[in-house]
Amino acid sequence: MALDRRALLAAGIALPLAARASATPPPDNSRPANVRPDASFALWPDGHIQPPAGLVEAVVQRSDDPNASDRMLQGITRPRLDVFRPAKPNGAAVLLAPGGGYRYVVIDKEGYELARWLKARGVTVYVLFYRLPGDGWANGADVPLADAQRAVRLVRSRAKLDRIDPARIAFGGFSAGGQVATSLLTRFDAKVYAPADAADGLSARPDALAGFYPVVSMDPVIAHAVSREKLIGAQPDAAREKLYSPERNVRPDQPPLFLLHAEDDNVVKVANSVRLREATRGIGAPCEAHFFERGGHGFGLMKTAGLPVAIWPELLWNWLASHKIV
Repeated sequence: MALDRRALLAAGIALPLAARASATPPPDNSRPANVRPDASFALWPDGHIQPPAGLVEAVVQRSDDPNASDRMLQGITRPRLDVFRPAKPNGAAVLLAPGGGYRYVVIDKEGYELARWLKARGVTVYVLFYRLPGDGWANGADVPLADAQRAVRLVRSRAKLDRIDPARIAFGGFSAGGQVATSLLTRFDAKVYAPADAADGLSARPDALAGFYPVVSMDPVIAHAVSREKLIGAQPDAAREKLYSPERNVRPDQPPLFLLHAEDDNVVKVANSVRLREATRGIGAPCEAHFFERGGHGFGLMKTAGLPVAIWPELLWNWLASHKIV
């Protein structure tokens, strides 16, 4: 699906946005205890979505190390994008969906960590805090995908404002955020929400998509049990299980795909990525996959020291370059 760059740029919606000065990044071998986004904005206009009664948003700090923040956001009532703006944008944009088993969305690990790494290389990064399917939303199974679609469209609509190329937008997801990403891979044009404004006339198809140790399948043999139950319930019928299993919905016009997984992942089975790779290659769609002997689950950037998997950010960068994103 080709994108008309001139048309997308012309459709830019100029939204005023006050940018805050970003913190100086800490050394690469430390967690981003003091990293802050340059801006943040809501996905939806006021009143377009109605949070379930009693849902309260909260940040929970899981680390007792003052130099290693590890926060999670739960009870998300205001889905949003936190923006990391490089001093000299290269025109590329990357949206990131962190994991959390569809119970919460982590902030630092899988979000701000990779955002600062990409920002340092000139990429404009948007960290997506998406609604959670088990929090009582109407059509709960579709709210993560709705937020992902809306995020891509909104970023495209802001191309002039954020100095990005609307035809160089990548989307990446970790763990359960990888299920958000791979759902977007195959259902980027599914009608899962009512249009909110002019941005929803733009394409929600990313120009490239990556899954990092992703939850993919709803097949109970390999599914991440918690994510599966939160997304489709404890006893889904066969049609529902299929609809929410991206490996069973691959299509020739899906974006180029990058997959990363450790063979010793004891939380999300590597078979999730293997099946998606096989299905993608089976229809002739582009896919690059990297499987490492060791790494476990949730390694992000900071839990790879001394392991071959530590090279993964460079592999991702080279793949993005090969598809003319960066």
